[in-house]
Amino acid sequence: MLHTKKSSLLTALLLCPLLTIFGQVPVDGFYAKKNTLTVATGYHYKNYDQFYMGSTLSEGNPAGLGEISSSIVSLYAKYAILDGLSATVTLPYISVKSDDGVLDPVQQVDQVDGLQDLGLFIKARILEKNYENTSGVTLGGALGITLPIGDYEGAGVLSLGNQATTYNGTAIFHYTTSFKIFTELQAGYSIRNSSDFDIPNAVLYSAKIGYLHKNFYFHTAVDVQNSASGLDIGTPEFTEAGAATILPETDVDFTNLSFTLYAPVYKNNFGVSLTYGFTIDGRNYSKESGIGIGLVYNSN
Repeated sequence: MLHTKKSSLLTALLLCPLLTIFGQVPVDGFYAKKNTLTVATGYHYKNYDQFYMGSTLSEGNPAGLGEISSSIVSLYAKYAILDGLSATVTLPYISVKSDDGVLDPVQQVDQVDGLQDLGLFIKARILEKNYENTSGVTLGGALGITLPIGDYEGAGVLSLGNQATTYNGTAIFHYTTSFKIFTELQAGYSIRNSSDFDIPNAVLYSAKIGYLHKNFYFHTAVDVQNSASGLDIGTPEFTEAGAATILPETDVDFTNLSFTLYAPVYKNNFGVSLTYGFTIDGRNYSKESGIGIGLVYNSN
């Protein structure tokens, strides 16, 4: 019961940054029992008024848009096809705006709203080893694809995404101690394909530590992206290539830290999750912070 309850926490809390559509793959190291269904909806708000121009942190944002904020409503569903094999679907609706009312230099508006990308993922447990002291190790993997379904503009500072199809592969290592403290490591690669932009591929890492209790769940996570190539904002090469019209082709790296708390509220079928996160470091990336709340339904 604990495993199915905790796996429902991944309610698309790792949502896309303002300038690109990448995000860590929405899977974790918990594996639900066959025929378990998890459905969740979440709201996330984040804002920033500092930006990494290349690797240098600068006040303000590209094109002088001032403080930028985004509100994201996400839908998430996961179904366990077999014990240790599940499929996940995600879909966010995003609203991004310049709080100072400055127009985006490409789109010529100060607010953009719409559906972003449909995500489809499948996760499988490859190896499981349980010990006599109730600790255990699992090794798994996930494959996924995200497809732009919203009719949004891929260029510009206020873009909802970069209109790219992404292909993701992730390896997942998970260890739970007999004291119900767990650690999880993920490593993956994301291939981005666009007819309009030469978007860099990226390596994705994630490290997580948490605690499992019958009345709540908590974890803290560090998420890292390292792009394989790309331009630096503010350089002559970036300006010559088109500046704001070519933002999806920048070298985007980031390190984010987040905290998530979950508690069941009704018969272990319904629960509420809370999250807070912020940027530790970045390259051509916003120094942002955000909060989120999610409502989770899980069939036992």
